[in-house]
Amino acid sequence: MSDAEAVGMSAERLARIRPVLASYVDDGRLAGVTTLLARRGQIIHEETVGYRVRETSAPMMPDTIFRIFSMTKPIICTALMLLFEEGRFRLYDPVSRYIPAFADLKVYAGEDENGLRLEPLAREVTIRDLLTHTSGLTYHWLEYGPVEALYRREKVASDKPLAEFVADLLKLPLAFQPGTRWRYSYAHDVVAYLVEVISGQTAAEFLQARLFGPLGMVDTGYFVPADKLDRFAAMYGSRNVISPEMTVTEWFGAAIMGANNLLAGPEDGIEASPHEIHRGGHGLVSTAMDYYRFSQMLLDGGVANGQRIMSRKTIELMASNHLAPELLPYELAGLPSPGGGYGLGFRVLTDVAQTQLPGSVGSFSWGGAANTTFWIDPQEQLIGILMAQFQPSGHHPVADDFRQLVYAAIND
Repeated sequence: MSDAEAVGMSAERLARIRPVLASYVDDGRLAGVTTLLARRGQIIHEETVGYRVRETSAPMMPDTIFRIFSMTKPIICTALMLLFEEGRFRLYDPVSRYIPAFADLKVYAGEDENGLRLEPLAREVTIRDLLTHTSGLTYHWLEYGPVEALYRREKVASDKPLAEFVADLLKLPLAFQPGTRWRYSYAHDVVAYLVEVISGQTAAEFLQARLFGPLGMVDTGYFVPADKLDRFAAMYGSRNVISPEMTVTEWFGAAIMGANNLLAGPEDGIEASPHEIHRGGHGLVSTAMDYYRFSQMLLDGGVANGQRIMSRKTIELMASNHLAPELLPYELAGLPSPGGGYGLGFRVLTDVAQTQLPGSVGSFSWGGAANTTFWIDPQEQLIGILMAQFQPSGHHPVADDFRQLVYAAIND
């Protein structure tokens, strides 16, 4: 680990991070946390507190493997943009050019005595719509209206191979006309299927060949081999595992009441060998160090280990806000997200003051459902990563605390 002072960070101030993280473990809010911080290409902070598995007192370690849930999304979007760089598609292409069933979609337009009233597409869904969550797709666990309820009734959340999942998804109507709203959704699972259709490889094969292998992301993938289970973190949270169809309101309400249950042990809920379920919106496991390798490649303009992985200009395109003013601020699970726009797989910081946290305009980031998060700040040449395993994400403000302490340690 490099000297923090040499890259303009105060070692004394960085030392404030550990006791704050430890407070979350000491009072039982979290089982354990791992953090990593790098500036100007140098790792200057790695911290672990608490337990990988609370019930056995197995300690959290720097190489602990986590379920990263929606932090899968930036990776799969990056994978698709590698194909963009090969000229295999254009962002404004209709998705139906690659998945013909997209041409036949209907759109929710209200309800009447006969049930849902549907209307034709005003325009086709484009690839950029998928990447920016403006396609009209949604998630079953959201509570906006009848389309989400229909998703729940039809059990679209079931784990299936991508082709089967997308085929089932496209039997249901869109929640709104493409491009007219931002809504978190299964769109990035469709992005993963586009990777497969365009490349001719499975998503897992493509990711391994084009990102994980070249970047040295040796612990990232869709399964945890048996010889790595002793590094895999248990997951905790308020979700009732007997009834996984809990709504967001019920989920957060349980957390407010103090629910903090073991949801999945190291041997639960994840495959131990290669399989056919390769999703784009969730599904990957990773470590803080592996996600740092991915993040540093993006910060370094697409270069890693002496190789050109992707173009700096493609990364700049991805990390630009693509949402029109009338779509902002976007809302995630009913919560406004002030100060940020959305790019091609990332939240993009557009107004620091509106976030009520320190940062820099142009920073890009995302997180996962179990309190994993990362951000990349090109202006400060800074990468921050925090990994925990508690659902729902955002109930405990540990990520905000970490970011606040990191920026307070900038010393130049």
